[in-house]
Amino acid sequence: MSVGRSLFYLIVAGVAWGTAGAAASVVFAISDLGPLALSFWRCAGGLALLLAALAVRRGRGAPARPAEPRGRRVLRVLGTGIGLTVFQSAYFAAVEATGLAVGTVVTLGAGPVLIALGARLTMGERLGAGGVTAVAGALAGLAVLVLGGEAGTVRPAGVGLALLSAAAYAAITLSTRWLGRDGGGADPLTTSTWAFAVGAVGLLPMAAAEGLVPQTADLATVVGLLAYVAAVPTALAYALYFAGAAVVRAATVSVIMLLEPVSAALIAVTVLDERLTTATVAGTLLLLTAVAGLAVAEARLAAGRGRAEAVA
Repeated sequence: MSVGRSLFYLIVAGVAWGTAGAAASVVFAISDLGPLALSFWRCAGGLALLLAALAVRRGRGAPARPAEPRGRRVLRVLGTGIGLTVFQSAYFAAVEATGLAVGTVVTLGAGPVLIALGARLTMGERLGAGGVTAVAGALAGLAVLVLGGEAGTVRPAGVGLALLSAAAYAAITLSTRWLGRDGGGADPLTTSTWAFAVGAVGLLPMAAAEGLVPQTADLATVVGLLAYVAAVPTALAYALYFAGAAVVRAATVSVIMLLEPVSAALIAVTVLDERLTTATVAGTLLLLTAVAGLAVAEARLAAGRGRAEAVA
Protein backbone atom coordinates (compact mmCIF):
# COMPACT_ATOMS: atom_id res chain seq x y z
CA MET A 1 0.00 0.00 0.00
CA SER A 2 1.26 3.50 -0.82
CA VAL A 3 2.46 5.87 1.88
CA GLY A 4 -0.17 8.44 0.83
CA ARG A 5 -3.02 5.99 1.34
CA SER A 6 -1.50 4.82 4.63
CA LEU A 7 -1.33 8.40 5.91
CA PHE A 8 -4.97 8.94 4.91
CA TYR A 9 -6.01 5.77 6.74
CA LEU A 10 -4.19 6.91 9.89
CA ILE A 11 -5.77 10.38 9.76
CA VAL A 12 -9.26 8.88 9.44
CA ALA A 13 -8.51 6.50 12.33
CA GLY A 14 -7.25 9.30 14.57
CA VAL A 15 -10.28 11.48 13.90
CA ALA A 16 -12.63 8.51 14.44
CA TRP A 17 -11.00 7.67 17.78
CA GLY A 18 -11.75 11.20 18.95
CA THR A 19 -15.48 10.68 18.37
CA ALA A 20 -15.43 7.73 20.77
CA GLY A 21 -14.68 10.07 23.66
CA ALA A 22 -17.69 12.26 22.87
CA ALA A 23 -19.95 9.22 22.59
CA ALA A 24 -18.59 7.82 25.85
CA SER A 25 -19.19 11.10 27.68
CA VAL A 26 -22.87 10.98 26.68
CA VAL A 27 -23.16 7.31 27.73
CA PHE A 28 -21.63 8.09 31.12
CA ALA A 29 -23.97 11.07 31.57
CA ILE A 30 -27.22 9.21 30.89
CA SER A 31 -26.43 5.76 32.32
CA ASP A 32 -24.43 4.06 35.06
CA LEU A 33 -22.22 2.15 32.61
CA GLY A 34 -18.58 2.24 33.72
CA PRO A 35 -15.44 2.68 31.60
CA LEU A 36 -14.37 -0.97 31.72
CA ALA A 37 -17.83 -2.17 30.73
CA LEU A 38 -17.89 0.35 27.88
CA SER A 39 -14.46 -0.85 26.76
CA PHE A 40 -15.69 -4.46 26.82
CA TRP A 41 -18.77 -3.68 24.72
CA ARG A 42 -16.53 -1.72 22.37
CA CYS A 43 -14.30 -4.77 21.84
CA ALA A 44 -17.17 -7.26 21.70
CA GLY A 45 -19.20 -5.14 19.28
CA GLY A 46 -16.17 -4.47 17.09
CA LEU A 47 -15.42 -8.21 17.07
CA ALA A 48 -18.96 -9.06 15.92
CA LEU A 49 -18.84 -6.50 13.10
CA LEU A 50 -15.41 -7.60 11.92
CA LEU A 51 -16.44 -11.26 11.91
CA ALA A 52 -19.40 -10.29 9.73
CA ALA A 53 -17.12 -8.31 7.40
CA LEU A 54 -14.76 -11.27 7.07
CA ALA A 55 -17.69 -13.56 6.26
CA VAL A 56 -18.95 -11.16 3.57
CA ARG A 57 -15.49 -10.90 2.07
CA ARG A 58 -15.09 -14.67 1.94
CA GLY A 59 -18.52 -14.95 0.34
CA ARG A 60 -17.46 -12.58 -2.43
CA GLY A 61 -14.41 -14.70 -3.15
CA ALA A 62 -11.85 -12.00 -2.33
CA PRO A 63 -8.29 -13.21 -2.91
CA ALA A 64 -6.59 -14.37 0.27
CA ARG A 65 -3.22 -13.06 1.34
CA PRO A 66 -0.30 -15.49 1.65
CA ALA A 67 -0.45 -17.24 5.02
CA GLU A 68 1.84 -15.87 7.73
CA PRO A 69 4.23 -18.28 9.45
CA ARG A 70 2.55 -19.73 12.53
CA GLY A 71 4.99 -18.27 15.06
CA ARG A 72 4.72 -14.81 13.57
CA ARG A 73 0.92 -15.00 13.48
CA VAL A 74 0.74 -16.02 17.15
CA LEU A 75 3.11 -13.19 18.10
CA ARG A 76 0.98 -10.66 16.22
CA VAL A 77 -2.35 -11.86 17.63
CA LEU A 78 -1.29 -12.18 21.27
CA GLY A 79 0.88 -9.07 21.26
CA THR A 80 -1.80 -6.90 19.69
CA GLY A 81 -4.66 -8.29 21.77
CA ILE A 82 -2.86 -8.08 25.11
CA GLY A 83 -1.44 -4.67 24.26
CA LEU A 84 -4.90 -3.39 23.33
CA THR A 85 -6.37 -4.68 26.60
CA VAL A 86 -3.63 -3.14 28.76
CA PHE A 87 -3.70 0.12 26.79
CA GLN A 88 -7.42 0.70 27.28
CA SER A 89 -7.72 -0.64 30.84
CA ALA A 90 -4.68 1.20 32.21
CA TYR A 91 -5.81 4.45 30.58
CA PHE A 92 -9.28 4.29 32.13
CA ALA A 93 -7.72 3.43 35.51
CA ALA A 94 -5.32 6.38 35.17
CA VAL A 95 -8.20 8.74 34.43
CA GLU A 96 -10.01 7.46 37.52
CA ALA A 97 -6.89 7.87 39.69
CA THR A 98 -5.52 11.21 38.53
CA GLY A 99 -8.23 12.80 36.39
CA LEU A 100 -8.97 13.07 32.68
CA ALA A 101 -6.57 15.93 31.91
CA VAL A 102 -3.42 14.49 33.52
CA GLY A 103 -4.23 10.91 32.49
CA THR A 104 -4.69 11.94 28.87
CA VAL A 105 -1.65 14.17 28.65
CA VAL A 106 0.67 11.57 30.22
CA THR A 107 -0.65 8.65 28.14
CA LEU A 108 -0.78 10.41 24.78
CA GLY A 109 2.28 12.53 25.51
CA ALA A 110 4.52 9.65 26.56
CA GLY A 111 3.41 7.52 23.59
CA PRO A 112 5.29 9.38 20.83
CA VAL A 113 8.44 9.61 22.97
CA LEU A 114 8.44 5.88 23.78
CA ILE A 115 7.66 5.01 20.16
CA ALA A 116 10.41 7.26 18.77
CA LEU A 117 12.97 5.74 21.17
CA GLY A 118 11.76 2.21 20.49
CA ALA A 119 11.80 2.68 16.70
CA ARG A 120 15.36 4.05 16.88
CA LEU A 121 16.61 1.19 19.08
CA THR A 122 14.80 -1.73 17.43
CA MET A 123 14.49 -0.69 13.77
CA GLY A 124 17.02 2.09 13.29
CA GLU A 125 14.34 4.60 12.25
CA ARG A 126 15.65 8.17 12.47
CA LEU A 127 13.41 11.15 13.03
CA GLY A 128 15.92 13.80 12.02
CA ALA A 129 15.90 17.39 13.26
CA GLY A 130 12.60 18.18 11.55
CA GLY A 131 10.95 15.11 13.02
CA VAL A 132 12.17 15.90 16.53
CA THR A 133 10.81 19.44 16.16
CA ALA A 134 7.46 18.11 14.94
CA VAL A 135 7.15 15.66 17.85
CA ALA A 136 8.06 18.42 20.32
CA GLY A 137 5.45 20.68 18.74
CA ALA A 138 2.84 17.94 18.91
CA LEU A 139 3.51 17.32 22.60
CA ALA A 140 3.33 21.05 23.32
CA GLY A 141 0.03 21.25 21.45
CA LEU A 142 -1.34 18.27 23.38
CA ALA A 143 -0.40 19.84 26.70
CA VAL A 144 -2.01 23.18 25.78
CA LEU A 145 -5.14 21.51 24.41
CA VAL A 146 -5.77 19.16 27.32
CA LEU A 147 -4.42 21.09 30.31
CA GLY A 148 -5.21 24.60 29.14
CA GLY A 149 -8.83 24.49 30.19
CA GLU A 150 -8.55 22.99 33.65
CA ALA A 151 -6.15 22.43 36.49
CA GLY A 152 -4.84 18.89 36.68
CA THR A 153 -4.18 16.95 39.87
CA VAL A 154 -1.03 14.83 39.57
CA ARG A 155 -1.12 11.61 41.57
CA PRO A 156 1.83 9.18 41.29
CA ALA A 157 -0.36 6.07 41.01
CA GLY A 158 -2.35 7.62 38.19
CA VAL A 159 0.79 8.74 36.38
CA GLY A 160 2.21 5.22 36.67
CA LEU A 161 -0.94 3.74 35.15
CA ALA A 162 -0.85 6.32 32.35
CA LEU A 163 2.77 5.40 31.59
CA LEU A 164 1.78 1.71 31.52
CA SER A 165 -0.97 2.58 29.04
CA ALA A 166 1.49 4.55 26.90
CA ALA A 167 3.95 1.64 26.95
CA ALA A 168 1.26 -0.79 25.76
CA TYR A 169 0.25 1.60 22.97
CA ALA A 170 3.91 1.97 21.96
CA ALA A 171 4.33 -1.82 21.91
CA ILE A 172 1.32 -2.22 19.59
CA THR A 173 2.59 0.44 17.19
CA LEU A 174 6.17 -0.82 17.15
CA SER A 175 5.23 -4.48 16.67
CA THR A 176 2.82 -3.60 13.85
CA ARG A 177 5.51 -1.57 12.10
CA TRP A 178 8.22 -4.18 12.71
CA LEU A 179 6.12 -7.04 11.38
CA GLY A 180 5.09 -4.98 8.34
CA ARG A 181 8.53 -3.66 7.32
CA ASP A 182 9.15 -6.46 4.81
CA GLY A 183 5.77 -5.99 3.16
CA GLY A 184 4.53 -9.19 4.75
CA GLY A 185 2.08 -7.62 7.16
CA ALA A 186 -1.06 -9.59 7.86
CA ASP A 187 -4.49 -8.60 6.64
CA PRO A 188 -5.49 -5.64 8.87
CA LEU A 189 -9.10 -6.88 9.06
CA THR A 190 -7.95 -10.23 10.42
CA THR A 191 -5.47 -8.61 12.81
CA SER A 192 -8.18 -6.32 14.20
CA THR A 193 -10.61 -9.24 14.60
CA TRP A 194 -8.18 -11.33 16.63
CA ALA A 195 -7.09 -8.31 18.68
CA PHE A 196 -10.66 -7.58 19.72
CA ALA A 197 -11.29 -11.24 20.51
CA VAL A 198 -8.34 -11.26 22.92
CA GLY A 199 -9.35 -7.85 24.29
CA ALA A 200 -12.97 -8.88 24.92
CA VAL A 201 -11.89 -12.03 26.78
CA GLY A 202 -9.37 -10.09 28.86
CA LEU A 203 -11.82 -7.32 29.76
CA LEU A 204 -14.83 -9.52 30.51
CA PRO A 205 -14.04 -10.35 34.17
CA MET A 206 -13.33 -6.71 35.11
CA ALA A 207 -16.33 -5.44 33.13
CA ALA A 208 -18.61 -8.00 34.77
CA ALA A 209 -17.46 -6.89 38.20
CA GLU A 210 -18.18 -3.28 37.23
CA GLY A 211 -21.60 -4.08 35.73
CA LEU A 212 -22.26 -5.04 32.12
CA VAL A 213 -25.91 -4.01 31.80
CA PRO A 214 -26.51 -0.24 31.95
CA GLN A 215 -29.28 1.14 34.11
CA THR A 216 -30.82 4.04 32.22
CA ALA A 217 -34.10 5.68 31.32
CA ASP A 218 -32.86 6.18 27.74
CA LEU A 219 -31.82 2.67 26.74
CA ALA A 220 -32.30 3.26 22.99
CA THR A 221 -29.79 6.14 23.00
CA VAL A 222 -27.23 4.14 25.00
CA VAL A 223 -27.53 1.13 22.70
CA GLY A 224 -27.26 3.37 19.62
CA LEU A 225 -24.12 5.04 20.97
CA LEU A 226 -22.58 1.68 21.86
CA ALA A 227 -23.30 0.47 18.33
CA TYR A 228 -21.65 3.58 16.89
CA VAL A 229 -18.58 3.18 19.12
CA ALA A 230 -18.26 -0.46 18.06
CA ALA A 231 -18.64 0.34 14.34
CA VAL A 232 -16.75 3.56 13.57
CA PRO A 233 -14.02 4.30 16.15
CA THR A 234 -13.44 0.59 16.74
CA ALA A 235 -14.03 -1.85 13.85
CA LEU A 236 -13.35 0.69 11.08
CA ALA A 237 -10.71 2.81 12.81
CA TYR A 238 -8.55 -0.04 14.09
CA ALA A 239 -8.59 -1.85 10.73
CA LEU A 240 -7.39 1.38 9.09
CA TYR A 241 -4.86 1.94 11.89
CA PHE A 242 -3.25 -1.49 11.53
CA ALA A 243 -3.11 -1.09 7.74
CA GLY A 244 -1.43 2.31 7.93
CA ALA A 245 0.88 1.57 10.85
CA ALA A 246 2.49 -1.31 8.94
CA VAL A 247 3.77 1.12 6.26
CA VAL A 248 4.46 4.49 7.91
CA ARG A 249 7.33 5.17 10.34
CA ALA A 250 6.33 4.41 13.91
CA ALA A 251 7.01 7.91 15.27
CA THR A 252 4.91 9.46 12.49
CA VAL A 253 2.05 7.11 13.35
CA SER A 254 2.16 8.16 17.00
CA VAL A 255 1.95 11.87 16.17
CA ILE A 256 -0.86 11.44 13.63
CA MET A 257 -2.85 9.58 16.29
CA LEU A 258 -2.76 12.77 18.37
CA LEU A 259 -5.57 13.89 16.08
CA GLU A 260 -7.77 12.01 18.54
CA PRO A 261 -7.85 14.81 21.18
CA VAL A 262 -8.22 17.40 18.40
CA SER A 263 -11.29 15.59 17.07
CA ALA A 264 -12.69 15.19 20.58
CA ALA A 265 -12.18 18.90 21.34
CA LEU A 266 -13.88 20.02 18.13
CA ILE A 267 -16.87 17.75 18.78
CA ALA A 268 -17.11 19.04 22.35
CA VAL A 269 -17.34 22.62 21.03
CA THR A 270 -19.61 22.03 18.03
CA VAL A 271 -21.89 19.25 19.30
CA LEU A 272 -21.76 19.26 23.09
CA ASP A 273 -21.86 23.06 23.37
CA GLU A 274 -18.64 23.39 25.33
CA ARG A 275 -16.97 26.81 25.31
CA LEU A 276 -14.31 27.47 22.65
CA THR A 277 -11.20 28.60 24.52
CA THR A 278 -7.87 30.05 23.48
CA ALA A 279 -6.22 26.84 24.67
CA THR A 280 -8.44 24.76 22.38
CA VAL A 281 -7.54 26.87 19.35
CA ALA A 282 -3.81 27.10 20.14
CA GLY A 283 -3.42 23.42 20.99
CA THR A 284 -5.34 22.35 17.90
CA LEU A 285 -3.22 24.53 15.61
CA LEU A 286 0.04 23.25 17.12
CA LEU A 287 -1.04 19.64 16.75
CA LEU A 288 -2.32 20.04 13.19
CA THR A 289 0.90 21.80 12.18
CA ALA A 290 3.00 18.98 13.63
CA VAL A 291 0.88 16.30 11.94
CA ALA A 292 1.06 18.09 8.58
CA GLY A 293 4.82 18.51 8.89
CA LEU A 294 5.44 14.85 9.61
CA ALA A 295 3.04 13.75 6.86
CA VAL A 296 4.93 15.85 4.31
CA ALA A 297 8.25 14.49 5.58
CA GLU A 298 6.95 10.90 5.33
CA ALA A 299 5.77 11.47 1.75
CA ARG A 300 9.15 12.95 0.78
CA LEU A 301 10.98 10.04 2.39
CA ALA A 302 8.85 7.56 0.46
CA ALA A 303 9.43 9.46 -2.79
CA GLY A 304 13.19 9.41 -2.12
CA ARG A 305 13.14 5.67 -1.56
CA GLY A 306 11.16 5.21 -4.78
CA ARG A 307 13.72 7.19 -6.79
CA ALA A 308 16.58 5.25 -5.24
CA GLU A 309 14.94 1.93 -6.11
CA ALA A 310 14.28 3.11 -9.68
CA VAL A 311 17.94 4.06 -10.14
CA ALA A 312 19.09 0.77 -8.66
